[in-house]
Amino acid sequence: MPRHPSPNEITITFPDGGIRKYPKGITVEEVAKSISEGLARATLDAQFNSQHVDFDTKLEQDGTFKLFTFKDQEGKNALRHSCAHLLAASVLELYPSAENAIGPPIEDGFYQDFELPQPISEADFPKIEQKMHELAKTWLVMKGKEVTLQEALSQFKKNKYKTELAKEFGKEGKKITFQIAGSFIDLCKGGHVFNPGKNLQYFKLSSVAGAYWRGDQKNKMLTRIYGTAFPSKKELDEHFWRQEEAKKRDHRKLGKELDLFTFHELSPGSAMFYPKGAYIYNKLQQFIREEYHKRSYQEVITPQLFHKSLWETSGHWEHYKDNMFLTQVEGQDFSLKPMNCPSHLLIYKRKLHSYRDLPIRMADFCCLHRNELSGVLGGLLRVRKFSQDDAHLFMTEEQLEDELLAIIDFAEFIYKKVFNFDYHIELSTKPEKAMGAPELWQKAEASLQNALKKKNLPFKINPGDGAFYGPKIDFHIKDAIGRSWQCATIQLDFNQPQRFDANYEGKDGKKHQVIMVHRALLGSLERFIGVLTEHFTGRFPLWLSPTQVIILTVADRHIAFAETIRKQYHDAGLQVEVDDRPESVPKKVRDAQLHQWNYILVVGDKEIQDNTVTVRTRKNEILGMKKGDVFLNELLAEIEKKEIK
Repeated sequence: MPRHPSPNEITITFPDGGIRKYPKGITVEEVAKSISEGLARATLDAQFNSQHVDFDTKLEQDGTFKLFTFKDQEGKNALRHSCAHLLAASVLELYPSAENAIGPPIEDGFYQDFELPQPISEADFPKIEQKMHELAKTWLVMKGKEVTLQEALSQFKKNKYKTELAKEFGKEGKKITFQIAGSFIDLCKGGHVFNPGKNLQYFKLSSVAGAYWRGDQKNKMLTRIYGTAFPSKKELDEHFWRQEEAKKRDHRKLGKELDLFTFHELSPGSAMFYPKGAYIYNKLQQFIREEYHKRSYQEVITPQLFHKSLWETSGHWEHYKDNMFLTQVEGQDFSLKPMNCPSHLLIYKRKLHSYRDLPIRMADFCCLHRNELSGVLGGLLRVRKFSQDDAHLFMTEEQLEDELLAIIDFAEFIYKKVFNFDYHIELSTKPEKAMGAPELWQKAEASLQNALKKKNLPFKINPGDGAFYGPKIDFHIKDAIGRSWQCATIQLDFNQPQRFDANYEGKDGKKHQVIMVHRALLGSLERFIGVLTEHFTGRFPLWLSPTQVIILTVADRHIAFAETIRKQYHDAGLQVEVDDRPESVPKKVRDAQLHQWNYILVVGDKEIQDNTVTVRTRKNEILGMKKGDVFLNELLAEIEKKEIK
């Protein structure tokens, strides 16, 4: 006989699909402890049926249940949003006539906006932080309370910003909620830590800036205070260490210092690569081209400018127009291309292909242009003009799995074997604004999932972040200070081939729609060089370095011998220079290390006598005297292996 549910029981479903029965009225905290005492202690926020709930909330019905720790974005948001409330409460105590506005969590921290009776600066942060620590000890719990519009207006009659928001919520029929901690009350929908006295200990204010209310310059300029919070002092200290390291590694700073690249106000978002930077750029292209040859890719060269009709067919005009640079030619609408895929479809369609021709792996380094807003441009990491190691593969359905597995192998080879990066993988699914039939999306998403599972690669689902034409696999690499960068992408597209009527003749003699995979493994070369510059702090591995070997002379009489060595190394393909300035050897060594020369060779009387060079590295490792030709062979072997030192 099937067991009938007890009227005194509820069924709770967990994110992993697990289902448990609990007595009706059990609290969120008790459910958390039933899973793990450690998990209950680490929990910062919870949701029941997609609604934020407090730790002492009693659960009276069946539903889905989620707990969030600092490992989850929701947990990070809860901690930092709670700290924004703590900042607001502290500032209002220190400056009683102040008014607080909004205080959301942001990436790596939070901010809180205020209208203040007097200017404040970072010099005021210690007393604000002290007040925050004092208040946090009195905040035993943060509780949500649903209120009427009249209650909200009465509570915030001296705060024009909260009053404006409350009236807006009331007009829109939204629920109005107070968050209460100690004697502090704020207008907020929730998502806060359960135990502020325990959780809100490790925070730091970082900067102060001006910000218009609601981002509208017609409104009053408010004071915005930024800060961050972590669950432990160790994590907080590591965060600020990373920030200091990031400043040292900033590729814009290093690009100027090492004479690699820079930007000019006359062409925002477009890098100018100097000879040393161009060397890195070209070496990356050469590396990818060599790998293309091994993997049977064919390179094409395509136009920069295309008529509007191409973008209408591809779907870009409808879904991507705001990101395109538009122009007119003889009264007709044209655009610089933001992507290569439509032009590759034109090449594919120049003739009818047989299944015997497939797969076709079409590669292209052509420049692309995207109309990014000036406010989001960020050195090489966010640009308007760039090139990708871009390729589009055309195949039959039977070939799809093997091609996806081969692309994943290619990406793993680059990141694991060549650059030694740790990475994680995300599978991004159908966005809200997408083209194509739902069944095609489901089929594409399943194909990408199956390929990752076949490779036994763990991955995270990133809902709604796919391209408008298809889902994608993204590789996120971790740099030397733990930051994550999205680089390689593999996108499966059933939609554009359909719109272009791109077909092949099958074994049955009938036409079949071809399948298209978009992939870029380094991604934008500009972005990848920016990431590498910061990852290596400008100390590029020998095979990629524009400053490989510098030869230092002790005196003028050693210049001829140094030039002989230089020519030998140059003819072998190395980037090599002679420093024959009338400076001391220690000064020349320091200068060479500052300019990140991988190897520093010193030549003097002894070296000429023995036909040797004295070798040291930019890390000041002394390798001693070596025969010039012997050391040259060692360098060539290091380049061939693409060693990272």
